[in-house]
Amino acid sequence: MAIIQRFLVLLLVVISLTIYTIALHLEIALDVAVLLASVLTLIVVGLLERKIPYRKQWSGNHGDVTTDITSAGVLIAVIDPALKTLAPLAVVASYSAIGTELPASQADLWVQIAVALLLIELGKYWAHRLHHSFTPFWWLHAMHHSSQRLYFLNGLRFHPLNYALNFSFSILPAMLVGLSPEALLGYLAITQPVVLMQHANLDLQHGNLNKIFSTPEDHRWHHSTVPVEANRNFGNALLIWDHVFGTFKSESGFNDSKTVGLFSSSKAIYPATKPYFAQLVSMFLPPCCRAH
Repeated sequence: MAIIQRFLVLLLVVISLTIYTIALHLEIALDVAVLLASVLTLIVVGLLERKIPYRKQWSGNHGDVTTDITSAGVLIAVIDPALKTLAPLAVVASYSAIGTELPASQADLWVQIAVALLLIELGKYWAHRLHHSFTPFWWLHAMHHSSQRLYFLNGLRFHPLNYALNFSFSILPAMLVGLSPEALLGYLAITQPVVLMQHANLDLQHGNLNKIFSTPEDHRWHHSTVPVEANRNFGNALLIWDHVFGTFKSESGFNDSKTVGLFSSSKAIYPATKPYFAQLVSMFLPPCCRAH
């Protein structure tokens, strides 16, 4: 168990990347391979939460599971497929409008994946940071921060518009510069396990890996109810851009006195205890966008 606590994030990334590489060589659908690795990650993390919880009081259903499952279903079954269908059409239309052909990268696949890691993570970093600094966007993002505990499923609690904006800042630019679908799926093979485990209620000690990956230890700070603590560690799966732009906060110091959830200014008016659809439409109702 000690090995798992020290290297879980690395183990999950390696397993996911291995599944991707096998699928690549066997010419199996890569999106299926990435999906398989993602499902495996959720199963492993869900089971481990029973064995090594970070906080026992975060275990069990706190009346939030239905909201999180509903959000996950909407994102996975509706929003994500829609974006992946519409985005290529938008890219082709953009190049048609300026009278040129869509660029196709001739670089080696693994070079493309490395570029995708830097470019997409940069886009996701700034999209995330903007959701914390621009009040109307914060109202969307407040849905993600409304949970008063951290466990593996609430990583999929996102307002669809928040999710779409993140996509537009990150995946869409990568498509516009001509990175191949295989490279984009390679990026997901590396990052999805990290993203899917970063909200987990797990007692981990990743050490120096916390400086690279957005682990549960790092990400707890981001969900702090104290703004100066929460406005840190914006990285999606990697924390490289937090180091570059000075927003990295070390995992050390998050103790039992720390609470997670909305800031007090938002908690007073945001419908955090309401069901999924009530939170969804709050963006369009008073007193939307008045608090941060």
